[in-house]
Amino acid sequence: MRIVLLGPPGAGKGTQAKLLIERLQVPQISTGDMLRAAVKAGTPLGLEAKGIMARGGLVPDAVIIGLVRERLQASDCARGFILDGFPRTPAQAEALEALLGDLGVKLDHVLCLEVPNEELVARIAGRRTCKCGAMYHIRFSPSKVGGRCDACGAETFQRDDDREETVRRRLEVYDAQTAPLIRFYRQRGLLRRIPGTGEIAEIFGRMVNVLGV
Repeated sequence: MRIVLLGPPGAGKGTQAKLLIERLQVPQISTGDMLRAAVKAGTPLGLEAKGIMARGGLVPDAVIIGLVRERLQASDCARGFILDGFPRTPAQAEALEALLGDLGVKLDHVLCLEVPNEELVARIAGRRTCKCGAMYHIRFSPSKVGGRCDACGAETFQRDDDREETVRRRLEVYDAQTAPLIRFYRQRGLLRRIPGTGEIAEIFGRMVNVLGV
């Protein structure tokens, strides 16, 4: 089964992707992971991307598509895959469509996890971090002593990326960038909207029902 997984920051995509991987026995493909692997391996595309990033530029679609093409031709993708973080724009979606056509396959589903923005803000802005690496959440998994790490006793803190004003800006950017992509896949009859609120198992159950697996 070939799937694109969409969802805003804090929607739980990573958690649900892991569950889907176990259920479907297909790889999760992240463009970020592919870029890092290609750079580390010193492949031609990896070296090209490394040079662009070193100059502070954005890796162009052509390079990303090339990496995706290489990855999808790997043997572990024969039974399917879960694309996470790609495509991000209708232009990338069209390129993916052409690429899959060249490979003689097509997408089965585009799963879009949907969570109200206020819930997303609460999820992300409630995160607390310790210098030792321990993670907490003031609502879902608070430390035993407020503001202190259970593991080392140090004071926990809120990362800049998790501050409410930053989270709201990230969500605005996501909404603006993703709306055209959602329209693209809705027009092709591939979009499956999944309510992303509730328990993890409950959300996964909705996905399983939609996929029929």
